[in-house]
Amino acid sequence: MLKIYAGNLPVDATEKEISELFAAHGRVRSIKLAHDVFSGKCRGFGFVEMEGHEARAAIAGLNGKTLRGNILRVNEEKKDTRSGGRGGFRR
Repeated sequence: MLKIYAGNLPVDATEKEISELFAAHGRVRSIKLAHDVFSGKCRGFGFVEMEGHEARAAIAGLNGKTLRGNILRVNEEKKDTRSGGRGGFRR
């Protein structure tokens, strides 16, 4: 199972829409878009989980693709290995 970072999403993107976009490349196991606390709109990125070979196909097929004027940035999530700070993930 691979977690995929999807960035530069439109602010009005929905989990259903992004799930359908990725489903063209395989089964989407889970999806979570980051939403603004106050407006509820998409913050422009999210994470999708898919099986390895399907995830790689989605990355190859969607990275650089345009969605409503936004050029998508799609790649495998990379854990932040830098020391200090709050930890977390890199995009």
